[in-house]
Amino acid sequence: MERFFSQEYWIGIANLLVDWTIKEIPVLLLIILMFIIMLRLEKFLVVKLRNLMLHRASHYEGVMKSEAEKRIVTLMGIVRMVGKLVIWIIFVMIILRQLGIDIAPILAGAGIIGLAVGFGAQELVRDFISGFFVLLEDQIRKGDYAIINSVGGMVEKIELRTITLRDMTGTVHIFQNGKIDTLSNMTKEWSAIVLDIGVAYKEDVDAVMQVMKEVGEELAADKEFGKQIMEPIEILGLDNFADSAIVIKARIKTIPLSQWAVGREYRRKLKYAFDQKNIEIPFPHTTVYWGEEIKPLDLNIKKQA
Repeated sequence: MERFFSQEYWIGIANLLVDWTIKEIPVLLLIILMFIIMLRLEKFLVVKLRNLMLHRASHYEGVMKSEAEKRIVTLMGIVRMVGKLVIWIIFVMIILRQLGIDIAPILAGAGIIGLAVGFGAQELVRDFISGFFVLLEDQIRKGDYAIINSVGGMVEKIELRTITLRDMTGTVHIFQNGKIDTLSNMTKEWSAIVLDIGVAYKEDVDAVMQVMKEVGEELAADKEFGKQIMEPIEILGLDNFADSAIVIKARIKTIPLSQWAVGREYRRKLKYAFDQKNIEIPFPHTTVYWGEEIKPLDLNIKKQA
């Protein structure tokens, strides 16, 4: 115990600290500086690569710029995440080696631990494999509107383990890739609004379809909405005999994410057109018959009784 209180002991400790500071601190600072530079360089290269890919994609015929941008942004997000992970691992290994810690046993132990975790974390492995194939097959991209397991929303984030959606109310839904049973992408390459227009039974079906076609052509000629419509309106014909109406089905093909805005504008214009043509838009009602018309019904009831 006496040596701990001796002057020579503490002088030796101080000398060791000074030597370590002089020799090691500059190296550690240089490593940290290189680490920061590598992170900045990785971000710069990813941004440059993304811009280059977007620029080249815009020059290909038959490729929609918005579709190419969605896919490239999604892929570059994954590339940047993987790049940062690799840089962090290399940085930690170099720091440990610089501090005199042998990293060989750590790497061997990490391999054994990783194998054990792999057996115990099968669900995590399944999420990563499913996420890899979602990206590889280009099933969904950031900015798409998707329905996952019956929940719809805008795709805010795609990672190897999870997909994040935000619905119209602002609620965020997070799905594990391995637990996705159904995935529907409503905005891949093109979208469409399907319209079920009900009119009264007394109306001339052909005349109504002609009005619907004219309204569709008027909408396609609009300066704002015409840019969002890819093809002329399709009047599919009489689709259903409902309780109080005959239903005529139509479809308008639009660029991705524009189907709802186009559908709302079409319905607005169609309402005005129906009003001008005196075409009745029915509402549920009940017809009551009075007098002798109910007598046969009464007789049938008595016979059955």
